[in-house]
Amino acid sequence: KVVVLMSELYPAIKPFTSEMFPVDNGHSLYLEQSGNPKGIPVLFLHGGPGAGLFSNYRRFFDPQKYWIIGFDQRGSGQSTPFGSIECNTTQELLNDIKQIREYLGVRQWVLFGGSWGATLALLAAIDSPETVEGLVLRGSFLARREDFDWYLDEKGGAAQLFPDYYAEFVLPADGALTTHTLVDAYYKLFTGSDEVHKMAAIKAWCLWEARISRLHCKMQDDELVPDVHRGISLAILECHYIKHQCFIEPHYILNNINKINHIPATIIHGRYDCVCKIQGAYALNKAWSASQLTIVPESGHSANEPKITAALCLAATAMANFIKENK
Repeated sequence: KVVVLMSELYPAIKPFTSEMFPVDNGHSLYLEQSGNPKGIPVLFLHGGPGAGLFSNYRRFFDPQKYWIIGFDQRGSGQSTPFGSIECNTTQELLNDIKQIREYLGVRQWVLFGGSWGATLALLAAIDSPETVEGLVLRGSFLARREDFDWYLDEKGGAAQLFPDYYAEFVLPADGALTTHTLVDAYYKLFTGSDEVHKMAAIKAWCLWEARISRLHCKMQDDELVPDVHRGISLAILECHYIKHQCFIEPHYILNNINKINHIPATIIHGRYDCVCKIQGAYALNKAWSASQLTIVPESGHSANEPKITAALCLAATAMANFIKENK
């Protein structure tokens, strides 16, 4: 299915409450709630890992229909300790999600996430399917070897499409050209004591992702990585998770999709997504009978591209209506 309908973001709203939520091993998560506390609970899962929340995420949801819950994952955004890779694994993030749900008294919720957020949403649903009413996923990343290679390897799709940008990306890593050697080189820089080379590597990592995230990128390089704080956690945590294959077995998601086969889902993917290849979304849809795939034309990976934004708003509204009609 190809979406051509357009929609508007909902008006900007502020959280009605925000707090620091302590978990374990010294980590404390920034947690906020918006919208209607009597509405359908929806958990927004941000990307990266390490990207943190962005204020516009609340605008994907009708604030009258949804109780909007967002949090900064370990080491991200306003969570502490910032940028930490200690006790920062997928299993610990899944436990954080469980603790948040129990703390808020939510029995079932909608999971909404893009890129790594889609990965985490899928893993959370597989982990506790009885707690999930539906999923809305954008730019799905299945954390298979081929997905890592698409994004980082010299022979991957992104490098083949952007060889000039890729050549700049690998410079801090002394020209490493395979996913494994590139990630190991960057990991050494990110965990080392040389702050000058570390910050240069962080900028190069973030610039690579930013340059390939949009189909039409009109911004200058210095505008693509304007937030140094976000860039630090994004680069370090992405590298950490990729180095450890996102702490899951190969093909784990597709091999366990039967556990959530009954849960309705909308899978949204830009036709020209160069960060997360569309084949992953297509394979996910084929394996998941209750899912619907929306391929968005003239769009890449970013949730801020107009047609991706429209598709997300429409999907969130449609999911709310579906849940209400089937109560």
